Amino acid sequence: MLGGFRRPPWWAILLTAAAAVLFVRLGFWQLHRADYKDELLRRYAAAAVASPQDFAAVAARPPPDAYPRVRVQGRYLADRVYLLDNPKHDDRGGVEVYVPLRVPGADRLLLADLGFLPGNGTDQTPQLPALPEGVQDLHGLYVPPPGRGFEMGGNALMRQTRWPKKTIYFDLRQIAADLGAKLYPRVLSLDADPASIYVRVHTLDFGDMPPARHRAYAFQWFSFAIAVVVILLVLNRKRGSRKSRPTDSR
Repeated sequence: MLGGFRRPPWWAILLTAAAAVLFVRLGFWQLHRADYKDELLRRYAAAAVASPQDFAAVAARPPPDAYPRVRVQGRYLADRVYLLDNPKHDDRGGVEVYVPLRVPGADRLLLADLGFLPGNGTDQTPQLPALPEGVQDLHGLYVPPPGRGFEMGGNALMRQTRWPKKTIYFDLRQIAADLGAKLYPRVLSLDADPASIYVRVHTLDFGDMPPARHRAYAFQWFSFAIAVVVILLVLNRKRGSRKSRPTDSR
């Protein structure tokens, strides 16, 4: 060993090396996750300004890790509105409004995300504007449904008898069962409309794990790798012999 350090036991070297390698691997894994999510954000931003394509081309089998901007025609099922309670848009609360859309000639319904309707700081549901009648020409991003969150108390939709139905737990399978109809695997997140009361912001929600947090965890794991090596060195540092105290000559 270097001067000032004694040779540690073999098992201590082995455990330290294994821990350091594990922490380094975890750190690089977090960095890869951050880069992956950054790439998703870039794709999402590019899709938001792309020219819309025909919905039928991607309806049943949307491309993985891509968010095509589509144009589709259909009629709202105005009496079947779903409210996702208090999503992360506004400290005052509010609801994200979803309405099934019947696409001509299709054997399933498309769930359209109309946008966020801000609340007033109370538990009261915001007043929903009337939906337009007739065939609508819509465009927006064809995106995965929002995160499912935590289900508490089972399927609350089936127990509600009045519309609109409110939920804090978003599950396409439960909504399909409630409607008694098949749904497309993704939802249509409508483009922003200055004339609409709804707040529509195309953002990719990673919940509590955005890219920056992955990088923070990577730094943490790399710090752990350095720490275990430092601890091994500190525990095996040679200690100088104590100097004998001078005797009292008196």
